[in-house]
Amino acid sequence: MAQKIMASLSATASPFCRPEEDPFLLLESTLRSIEVVLMLRRDLPLRRTWIEQPYGEEEITLLEEEVLPAIRQCLARVDELDERLLTQQELLHRCTMEVQRHALV
Repeated sequence: MAQKIMASLSATASPFCRPEEDPFLLLESTLRSIEVVLMLRRDLPLRRTWIEQPYGEEEITLLEEEVLPAIRQCLARVDELDERLLTQQELLHRCTMEVQRHALV
């Protein structure tokens, strides 16, 4: 969930990096692209640019059963890391605000 929110925020102007510099936005985009290609080419072989033999039913099944879940698992783990870092960042921000508030008193 946070990843989707962070991805949409990262796709807008960010003070940290450009969207194309975020490897996990690229990974999420790649996942969506592969899913679309597999859906649109259902029951058709998938051609590759560097090999004569296209992916057939067996290779496509491996993509669907092994590769796509691995990408999703990676993105879920990244989401967990993002959540942890956001929580730490929020805590640090609150502590800083509290110190500043006490300094004014």
